[in-house]
Amino acid sequence: MTDDHDGVRDLLAAWAFGALPPAEGRTVPGHLAECEACAAEAERLRETVRLLDGPGPNGAHARPTPDIVSFALRARPAVPGVAAHAAPYAAAVAGLKALLPEADGRWGTPVVHDWDVHATLAHLLAADEPLAGRLGIAARLPASPVPEGANWEDAWNRRSADVIEHEHGRTPEETVADWSAQAADLLASPEARDPQLAATATTLMGVRLPVADHFVVRAFEAWIHTDDIGRALGLAVPPPPAEHLGQLVRLAVRILGLALGPTAPPVLFAIDGGPQWVLGSEDEPVRAELALDPVDFCLLVGGRYTPEEVPRGASGDEGAVRNVLERAASLAWL
Repeated sequence: MTDDHDGVRDLLAAWAFGALPPAEGRTVPGHLAECEACAAEAERLRETVRLLDGPGPNGAHARPTPDIVSFALRARPAVPGVAAHAAPYAAAVAGLKALLPEADGRWGTPVVHDWDVHATLAHLLAADEPLAGRLGIAARLPASPVPEGANWEDAWNRRSADVIEHEHGRTPEETVADWSAQAADLLASPEARDPQLAATATTLMGVRLPVADHFVVRAFEAWIHTDDIGRALGLAVPPPPAEHLGQLVRLAVRILGLALGPTAPPVLFAIDGGPQWVLGSEDEPVRAELALDPVDFCLLVGGRYTPEEVPRGASGDEGAVRNVLERAASLAWL
């Protein structure tokens, strides 16, 4: 049981969301009765939870302060019962839900590409569709006509544009409701909860991966676009928890290795403070070493850094390093 000041402060977010561990059920309320500072912080967090859960009786939203929104993005609990492969997606969905109240009155704010906040959420609604459809979840929007012989990229770009156009004819609240319901259906699917069912491989977005890995891809894109929206609204979105970030990094490295192929100049690639891989040919001596921060690596793969601007540590053959960075950046379809 935790009864010190710092320990209780670490539990305040869980208390505010009603997710306090049973063992702490008496400790936190008891401490709040005696500590004015923690009681004030707890009330601010509880108010944020009320705002995230919907408008008040008069239909109005007060606006949480940026530090409280950031706290909520870090602390909002993910969906219980999902398997480890779906946990990053559950957390990313929860984080975006925590951020969306900040878009009230600002849905037309430019975000990325030529999208505003509303369009970015519509894009995510479309992006979750292929996995949802593969798992037997009915589409919520009219189908897009696909020209005969179109490749997956052309078909996907057409679908994203059609959904964005469709959603701009609806209210943001309707888009939020459909995106949220589809995400909930994905997380309630048997494949989100059973690793054996999720081990089946399927091809989506031009990549053949186990369904489990496609859940990680969905988490990757949801976090990237949550970060996009946060930046547009002037709010800092924290990175995924370390465990989830590690899952994103490992999947991105696997896909990058496949994209480089077995004949690329070999590079020892390292994540700062983490694992290392040899990318490229296994039949030649390593020509260069490259190290990236895990968040920077994900932002590079997500198209939010160019190969020239991403912070890195590198030595050896500059051409081999550039080849890895350029191939990583080319993976982005976000």
